[in-house]
Amino acid sequence: MHKIFSIIIVLFLFSNFAFGQEQIDWLTWEEAMEKSKTEKRKFVVDIFTEWCGWCKKMDKSTFSNPEIVAYVNEHYYPIKFDLEYKEDINFNGKVYKFVSGGRNGYHELGAEIMKGKMSLPTVVFLNEEATVIQPIPGFQDISTFKMIMNYFAGDHFKNTPWPRYTRTFEMQALPVKN
Repeated sequence: MHKIFSIIIVLFLFSNFAFGQEQIDWLTWEEAMEKSKTEKRKFVVDIFTEWCGWCKKMDKSTFSNPEIVAYVNEHYYPIKFDLEYKEDINFNGKVYKFVSGGRNGYHELGAEIMKGKMSLPTVVFLNEEATVIQPIPGFQDISTFKMIMNYFAGDHFKNTPWPRYTRTFEMQALPVKN
């Protein structure tokens, strides 16, 4: 019996290692704000609910991609935020609360940073001072999200319109033929 248990543990450890189970180091609002006191970075907020199928799909595909995991962990303070979170959050000098309504309700902070357009999933990018740069609603595939996270982390949004940036980004990603 001990031998079978040992084999199961080895297989479990191998499967996690072999299948790249590295993941984004998601933080709470409080943890992210505390970390930003010592090192300034932008924030990326994944707004989801437990019942959102597209949110789960984005977790399993986009947010599990090794390149995205590494980039987000290096360049952002990533926050995973349930739109139906029930506790108060003190953020930028204001207390945000859960608003009960209908079957579920929503959290005021989520609604504010989504600019009132509560579509799930939504990823919100904040600057180093935790001010909203832009919410991006809807499921984002791996290649699109790579462009988006680079666009904001590299401050390209300040000088380059998105359509021009996507053309440049795609051209950089194309292989060079001799």
